[in-house]
Amino acid sequence: MKRAVVLFNLGGPDQLASVQPFLFNLFSDKAIIGLPQPLRWLVAKLISTRRAPVAQEIYGHIGGKSPLLELTQAQARALETALKAENPADDFKVVIAMRYWHPFAAEAIAELKAFAPDEVTLLPFYPQFSTTTTGSSVLDWEKQARAHDFAVHTKTVCCYPTDRIYVAAHRDLLQSYVSEPNTRVLFSAHGLPKKVVDGGDPYQWQVEQTVAATVDALGKPDLDYVTCYQSRVGPLEWIGPSTDDEIERAGQEGKSLVVVPIAFVSEHSETLVELDIEYAELAEKAGVVSYKRVPALGTNPHYIDALKAAVLGAGDGVAPVGGKRICPGTCGKCPADQAA
Repeated sequence: MKRAVVLFNLGGPDQLASVQPFLFNLFSDKAIIGLPQPLRWLVAKLISTRRAPVAQEIYGHIGGKSPLLELTQAQARALETALKAENPADDFKVVIAMRYWHPFAAEAIAELKAFAPDEVTLLPFYPQFSTTTTGSSVLDWEKQARAHDFAVHTKTVCCYPTDRIYVAAHRDLLQSYVSEPNTRVLFSAHGLPKKVVDGGDPYQWQVEQTVAATVDALGKPDLDYVTCYQSRVGPLEWIGPSTDDEIERAGQEGKSLVVVPIAFVSEHSETLVELDIEYAELAEKAGVVSYKRVPALGTNPHYIDALKAAVLGAGDGVAPVGGKRICPGTCGKCPADQAA
């Protein structure tokens, strides 16, 4: 069989001039701002124009662009190699579909048309499901597939927050950081507006399950740790506690900190700038004894093995945003469960 895998990721600007249109695409997404058109277009235009100078300064710290595409390409190559080694009789092709900047879903479809696969597996680089990430990407993929007459049998991986191999990847990277006394681990994930979670989105619950599974895999029952959330923007109330508040609290308590990007599988502005620069400066000002950051999973062999297993075990389905389930099991937090 010819088997294609589509990696879903956020995307990022490839030059400073791309920052404003990237932000416009982000805030134009109905999953991010739920206003009807043309109000959503106007709000996206306003926010992206206002935030572009600040965002350009952020990307200026990391070479004037996001490294996300190149890092995702490296993960794609590693996954393709692993899949071919596992199933040499099948022909695998792994492509990338970014949500808010090139290569978009339509570009991935064009690439797959030339490959002519027998089946496609949609694989999010979001281990924890949210309607704002995986849900949005799956809906966009279905829209683009219809628009470009790409009708191929498609399987979808919903999420893998407690997958044993995925958790082992986090354990491997973290375990060398937690030997020092008086150390607190901050498991930091990207935040969401509280109203999204209150509306039934399972993201926060799944993040907490990932953290609990990672702590259990470490085998340190007395580990001092907190699950927290970063990247808060705008006037809405966001889920918490916030990572910056926890850094300040650690300083007040005379703690050393180890920060784990628990919901980020690739390095990008939220890790390289927010965690490594802005929060490191905050930690120093707050009196944190030492501040260390665990790398994102990247091409960690356990993570690539987890992705391989997810692809080979994927079932039929669509995103759980329309009352149907992707995954064969149930976590009790899926919108599909709640609608049943």
